[in-house]
Amino acid sequence: MGEFKSESAAIFLSAGFLFLIASVIYTRKIILPYNNILFQIVILFVIWCFITTLLNANTVVLNYFKHTTGISRFLRQYFALIISALIFFLLYINVLAKMEIKEMLFKIRKVFLYSLIVASVYGFLETMVIVFGFRFLYPVLKMFDYFPFLEVSLHPEGRISSISYEPPFFAIYLISIAGWMFSYILTSKKPTKFLPAAAVLILTYFSGSRTGLIVIFLQLIVFSFFLYQDIRFKIYIKNSLIAFSIVFSVLLVFNGEKVIRSVSDKIESLDFKSNLTKSVSNQSRFGIQYASIQVFKQNPVIGVGFGQQAYHNRTYYPGWATKNNYEFELFYRNKKERTFPPGYNLYTRLLAETGLIGFILFILLLYFSIRETVIFMKKTQNEEKVLAIVILITLLGLYINWLQIDTFRMYIVWLSLAVLIQFRNKLKVLQNE
Repeated sequence: MGEFKSESAAIFLSAGFLFLIASVIYTRKIILPYNNILFQIVILFVIWCFITTLLNANTVVLNYFKHTTGISRFLRQYFALIISALIFFLLYINVLAKMEIKEMLFKIRKVFLYSLIVASVYGFLETMVIVFGFRFLYPVLKMFDYFPFLEVSLHPEGRISSISYEPPFFAIYLISIAGWMFSYILTSKKPTKFLPAAAVLILTYFSGSRTGLIVIFLQLIVFSFFLYQDIRFKIYIKNSLIAFSIVFSVLLVFNGEKVIRSVSDKIESLDFKSNLTKSVSNQSRFGIQYASIQVFKQNPVIGVGFGQQAYHNRTYYPGWATKNNYEFELFYRNKKERTFPPGYNLYTRLLAETGLIGFILFILLLYFSIRETVIFMKKTQNEEKVLAIVILITLLGLYINWLQIDTFRMYIVWLSLAVLIQFRNKLKVLQNE
């Protein structure tokens, strides 16, 4: 499974695809929305990733780094793209085709809620141990070792990662489910409807992820805009601010010094200009993005071939990024270390690897997905409109998050696009009735 071998989600999704194949063999039916603009762009993008590599065959066959040839690297990366953007994408489309629009909202959201409950229990215990020093709770936290695919470990910098391997991946999880959890405020009549949103915000804060803090804050602003448009929900914004003030005050009373220090650290961490020179990870991140832009300048139209970024970036790493940076010495430039350096930004990666043609295709996918969502918000009411709002918030968050990660294994993006495809199909049926 290559890149997917350490991801438990891929195991279940792969099993689901096998069931889909069995269903197709039995019924001789499969849904391929070839008339949908989103599906068409995805197919064109996947095809172009193959074509651009063929056009760069003279350099791809010569590329060699970290015991890996350019051809091998392309096959691995292309396989990962096909799994995320085609195989799993088709699985989502065919499963969602059996649901009504309301079902999509309620069923998907319920699954995310169950996962959040587990993540919150784990995160609460982890926060008590790491942030507030209640070490006697550690044996309780270690009980999560009995859960499949979980291994309890504490982050050395006082950040929580909960059910994820590292805090940044936990932030991606929270960004992915934030819109879904916010939607409970719009649809639920229970007094607990604020708890999922509150859990997301609290866990994001203690994760210590700068990206998570910024992106989820932006998602919250977008959601608050829709909330404030309805007079029924204006009071909720006021109540949320009051509830936050009460919780913050309680924390100040019980452990004021640590809370103040924690808030100060979060504010300081958002100073990217200062952290560029202080943080090794930021030096690596921006240095690799800079190198990708230089590769793009040398190959602006068709790029250097899909999966080939790391081979070409090596000659463009800036001195301010590599100086006194152990990550380049131990990992990124170390030929004995087989792990390839990450691109840290999907957009700069696509510019380098697929050129303007591939980049424009991908941007068109993003544009039409947002456009479709806005159209659905205008045409629908009640739960259908809520689902459109959720998809908008989710996609905006994950598209922004792609500025600091270069993988296509963002399952919720492809799930959201599948929802949009089925959304249009269901609306056509309702309009014809």
